[in-house]
Amino acid sequence: MEALLTVSSVIDRLNQKVSVFADWLVLLSCLISAGNAFSRYSFSISSNAWLEIQWYMFGAMILLGASYTLKKNEHVRVDILYGHLSTRAQIWIDLIGGVLFLLPATIIIGWLAWPMFHNSFLQNEISSNAGGLLRWPIKLMIPLGFWLLTLQGISEIIKRIAMLTGHLTADVHYERPLQ
Repeated sequence: MEALLTVSSVIDRLNQKVSVFADWLVLLSCLISAGNAFSRYSFSISSNAWLEIQWYMFGAMILLGASYTLKKNEHVRVDILYGHLSTRAQIWIDLIGGVLFLLPATIIIGWLAWPMFHNSFLQNEISSNAGGLLRWPIKLMIPLGFWLLTLQGISEIIKRIAMLTGHLTADVHYERPLQ
């Protein structure tokens, strides 16, 4: 179990480092958005590339940040019963949900997204918009984001098993939305 917890820790650190990049994309996207709006309204100068790079950065933020969100247990869930269950029951729900739903979905999406990226890269696909950008960089984010989410899912499954077997202190803190 210690070896698996070490693997889990490595995955957690990887996704934490990737999340820092996603965080910086938020700031950069805001600056580009503000700069684009300023140049458009002040000088009547704009480009589709500025709009597309904002979309690319937003997509990258979501896809690269999802795994860290899972690590922090802050993903969206339907909390009808979960919050009222015992910690052990919550751990079981997370474990079963990870194995039966999360991993199959992320593996399939990551697998199916790779050819889409690969074809775009080989064809040097460019946006059909005037002044548009290359498409393959954002298409790469799809398999990359889902592979990172798969790894984090594996890490969370390892941690839930460790919690159930007493190798790790149970910590499934989930802050329920207020509305």
